[in-house]
Amino acid sequence: MSGPNKTDDPVEVKPLSTEQVEVAVTEALMAFAAASTMAELKQARLAHTGDRSALALANRAIGGLPPQERKDAGKQIGQARGRVNQALKQREVEVGEAELAARLKAEAVDMTVPVGVAPVGAIHPITGMIEEVSDILVAMGWEIAEGPELETEWMNFDALNLPEDHPARGLSDTLFVEPVDHHLLLRTQTSPVQIRAMLERDLPLYVACPGKVFRADPFDATHLPVFHQVEGLVIDKGISMAHLKGVLDHLSTALFGEGVQTRFRPHYFPFTEPSAEVDVKFELAGAGDSEGWIEWGGCGVVNPRVLQACGIDPEVYSGFAFGMGIERAIMFRNDATDLRDMVEGDVRFPRSLQGVAR
Repeated sequence: MSGPNKTDDPVEVKPLSTEQVEVAVTEALMAFAAASTMAELKQARLAHTGDRSALALANRAIGGLPPQERKDAGKQIGQARGRVNQALKQREVEVGEAELAARLKAEAVDMTVPVGVAPVGAIHPITGMIEEVSDILVAMGWEIAEGPELETEWMNFDALNLPEDHPARGLSDTLFVEPVDHHLLLRTQTSPVQIRAMLERDLPLYVACPGKVFRADPFDATHLPVFHQVEGLVIDKGISMAHLKGVLDHLSTALFGEGVQTRFRPHYFPFTEPSAEVDVKFELAGAGDSEGWIEWGGCGVVNPRVLQACGIDPEVYSGFAFGMGIERAIMFRNDATDLRDMVEGDVRFPRSLQGVAR
């Protein structure tokens, strides 16, 4: 059997004499006093209080002393380290305050310098787009409906025919509010506003529902955890996909200009049947040189189960619904490439979009 490994720590640990301890303390205090920046003070701290400092090694050596000497040595080393640490804390406060004062002085603003008292402002693109879409639909005879951002799970999912095992109802996609068993969440879509409209308003129903929604999404150039939608809902007698196509054609032309085309692609949504995704094709700044179709949003005929959940007879009434992202429409029309620009509060961004041609 091999002997014990004595090469783990190449540093030979020996107890310090009283004179050596005082020298170590004095050197530490002088190093702290000489440090004029937090970076220099950090280096001094590592050198005089780190694991390889003289006092730290002396503290480790106490265990190797005879029992009768350990108490006195421990007391001496403990007091020395206490003095060093106290001096270090005091110096950290002094250096930190000095650096802060220097930074404030360097960044000082001369409040006496004349400036423009009426800087040019700009409506935020998101606000402007919501107002524009709302104006278009109101001019068609629609109403604007709003609802709470903190919503019940029934309004957000069950009434919209999303079963309990639907992936969108998982914690990885939806922001539930604790305690989870209270079934409250930050709405993932503005569709709950449509449910509230069907429950509270008289028929026929023509409403647009713009607002803020929340998802458990990353924050990057193409995703935001908080973004905006506008949804439209019509409930009336004799409503079909043809009426939906006509509304979206008019809305796209009003937003993106003459010559824009729309098309439906079959899709699946639990709350509409049949369902489609609507694409647009146009020539404008946001489309670049592309000749292809760009996805705009989702739509379809309201599922009879949704009507029944709201107490509406699907044998008498039918309807359609659609939903589009406000930020996505801005990216189409204004050649914006990074969603983060829309939420970071830099006034240069909305100003840069003023006057951009459709």
